[in-house]
Amino acid sequence: MGSPENDAATSGTIDSTDTIDSTGTIDSTGTIDGGDGEEQPPAYGYLDIDPETARRASRIYWDDAAADYQAEHGAFLGDSDFCWSPEGLRESELRLLGDVAGRTVLEVGCGGAQCARWLRRQGARVVGFDLSGGQLAQARAYAARTGIEVALVQADAVALPFADESVDVACSAFGAVPFVADSGAVMREVARVLRPGGRWVFSTTHPFVWCLPDDPDENGLRVFHSYFDRRAYTEHDEQGQAIYTETHRTIGDRVREIVAAGLILHDIIEPEWPAGQERTWGQWGPVRGGYVPSTSIFVTSRPPAR
Repeated sequence: MGSPENDAATSGTIDSTDTIDSTGTIDSTGTIDGGDGEEQPPAYGYLDIDPETARRASRIYWDDAAADYQAEHGAFLGDSDFCWSPEGLRESELRLLGDVAGRTVLEVGCGGAQCARWLRRQGARVVGFDLSGGQLAQARAYAARTGIEVALVQADAVALPFADESVDVACSAFGAVPFVADSGAVMREVARVLRPGGRWVFSTTHPFVWCLPDDPDENGLRVFHSYFDRRAYTEHDEQGQAIYTETHRTIGDRVREIVAAGLILHDIIEPEWPAGQERTWGQWGPVRGGYVPSTSIFVTSRPPAR
């Protein structure tokens, strides 16, 4: 499972006042007035980004954060389990992918490849890919520890190095989709490599949480940002280089991307927070989760051959 959000960052949580610190605030263009009238690169903000910026930032961030991310969340995700979301939804219960035994399955943005190893245990032929070499190193470490090997490829989700109609099922648990500049390209690429009738299921941040502060409690229940602002959330280093990006699509945007790729949309799952689960993960938690969903799962397929 990829990261639902950048919860490991120390500078990237936006609070409900939209302030950075005592020296400056984010304006509508995402720049900071440093107090002396000079614009400085923002520590974080909302900016239009191009595909190369998103690609570079994702590699920088995940190569650096992979080990800490797996150390923090690995026990919850499991070494070889398929967790769809911080709510704890498991493929063993939902069965959104159907029977995968004997089928070729592609995990998009596999991170530590926990999902891929679970699929392997179900009898699937699995390939996991990720943009980050750091995440793939974690995946190899998990494979050594569990003895469950899956094929791993370093690749970009908007330019898959796989042949047309070469996989039966594709899946992603918060991998790739929220981090690329053009998620429509991901839909088109997955549609291309799916065989007719093949299923593509992915989970990602629910678009409504774009409006809310990154807090799992009552502070996260105040609308402070426009749902219709499609600029990417970005974090920058002192030189102004993007080191983390996360993009936003409305529900309508996502549906249009799926349909434009020639896919059939079967379902959109908006999980309620499970009763009795007190664990929080970044903005995910029982307080806010009791009012609004923070995850969306899209169940799609390529039309069958005629």
